[in-house]
Amino acid sequence: MHDSAVDAIIAALTATPAPPDTVNMYAPAATPGNTLRSANLALALRLALARGPDLLLVGEAPGYNGARRTGVPFTSERLLLAGLPELGQFGTSQGFALATTDGRLAGEPTATIVYRELRALGLFAVGWNAYPLHPHRPGNTQSNRPPRAAELALGRPFLARVLALFPEVPVVAMGKVAAAALTHLGVAHVPLRHPAQGGAQRFAEGLRAFANGRNDG
Repeated sequence: MHDSAVDAIIAALTATPAPPDTVNMYAPAATPGNTLRSANLALALRLALARGPDLLLVGEAPGYNGARRTGVPFTSERLLLAGLPELGQFGTSQGFALATTDGRLAGEPTATIVYRELRALGLFAVGWNAYPLHPHRPGNTQSNRPPRAAELALGRPFLARVLALFPEVPVVAMGKVAAAALTHLGVAHVPLRHPAQGGAQRFAEGLRAFANGRNDG
């Protein structure tokens, strides 16, 4: 049942036309690497289902050095390939693969901060975004911009389907855009400060408070 639900989400993503100033990094016709990104995402969801995540972390949108390259929310290529052995997450040994061919191995600031804190707390998170495609500034695919209202509307059905995969898992919103998307869907969640633009300390404090509350419960 879960495998078919994951397959259906990936199929819907790959078939979604990219609105102006966005990149669908899963559309197979666009570039061969997109097939690997779809496989990485499907693998991440399946492994999270098999393990049972401690939280579902929802962000705003993929970044050009993060999920735009890997296919997996909140990861960089370095993190995806090296893995997190202490959490049993990611890594080439589990089947994750490099989808890019430009000769560089990208890091990503948000991914680095997020997984630094998750590792420290021993939390296994499955990630998703309010908008699942990569929004960029007009004419510059190597940039990020906030998703527009129509894009967030497009993303809500995908967010709902991913939430349905993990019905008993606590949901954490990273930033106001993610929190608004979850509120629109009527989903209870813990709001955290986004770690970008000087928010790393408040993000870490919020995640620690979530972990402490979870342990106390």
